Amino acid sequence: MASSSAQDKNLPASPRKLEKARAEGQVARSRDLGHFAAIAGGGTALLLAAPRAADWLRESLARSLRFDAAHALRDDAMTSQLLGWTTALLWAVVPFGAVMVAFAIVSALAMGGWTWTLKPLGPKFHVLDPLSGLGRVFSKQQVIDALKASVLALVLGTIAAFWLSRHVSELVGVLALPLPTAIAAAAGTVGAGMTLILLALAVFASVDVPLQKRLHGERLKMSHQELKQEQRELDGNAEVKGKVRARMREMTKRRMMTAVPKADLVVMNPTHYAVALKYDDKTMGAPRVVAKGADLLALRIRDLAQGASVPVLEAPILARALYAHAELDREIPAALFAAVAQVLAYVYQLRAALRGQVAMPGALPSLEVPAELDPHHAFAH
Repeated sequence: MASSSAQDKNLPASPRKLEKARAEGQVARSRDLGHFAAIAGGGTALLLAAPRAADWLRESLARSLRFDAAHALRDDAMTSQLLGWTTALLWAVVPFGAVMVAFAIVSALAMGGWTWTLKPLGPKFHVLDPLSGLGRVFSKQQVIDALKASVLALVLGTIAAFWLSRHVSELVGVLALPLPTAIAAAAGTVGAGMTLILLALAVFASVDVPLQKRLHGERLKMSHQELKQEQRELDGNAEVKGKVRARMREMTKRRMMTAVPKADLVVMNPTHYAVALKYDDKTMGAPRVVAKGADLLALRIRDLAQGASVPVLEAPILARALYAHAELDREIPAALFAAVAQVLAYVYQLRAALRGQVAMPGALPSLEVPAELDPHHAFAH
């Protein structure tokens, strides 16, 4: 019993399952809404075109009844006449059909939105199983559709019978009227009957639209087991993303270690933080951070710099500020320009002294680092 209850699909579909169902073409659709939209669109177009249709029908009948002796003696006279009538009727019927199709498509898009997939057309061999076929025949969806179709047929049949009983004499009288008058009278009478049918279809559509949405939601309901499985899949994707991010961090670290020997100097704190800087006045507007790290990575940057004879200066406040506010492979913040300029000037003087060009500089002067850029200062306050 516990296993059975765990498999009960009583949870609403997750956004991921709804998106997957839409990708497979499973969206809520209402046939009654499509029928109402198609008939309403076609009926409106027919009523708007009725005056011109009457003139066209009269002219077509006149042309079809007009012939001469030579035409009557041709063997293909009847065939050509029927072909002409068929072509003319197609030109009259096809536009109304196109209007009905357009209205049906618009109604479907208004309810379930646009979805494009070829998956519903793929072969489904499981439908050949007679037992599962019986289950689908007597499913809740099929039973509701059958009852709804039966009630709709009964209602439309009742409306048609009532309408015919009230207007049969008018339809019979149309036969005695001239053609233009007969067409106008028939259009008015049929239009009244179509209005009743449209009202009935509108009522059924207003009931069917929320019904189909609810049935669609019930079909996509999930069990606790399915929800857990989906969460595991999402977690698995998170693990993959985590591995990708770790790989990117490793690549960034390698790139930094390659750039350290080419740096101009390394600023340290003295062992917790290390930031390697490089500056070229011809290609850079300001010094750029080529590597930075904390703790063990900071010590590794220091060792690489010392091995490549890159000056390593202990400037705790500046090192902390650069580590916290400077981005890798980006120029340093403008607020640190003055302090970094002091450090670079000291390094250039030190290198010149080692070459014997100037006197050896003294201790590193006090650096102008804004207190608000020091993470320790901000933490203390």
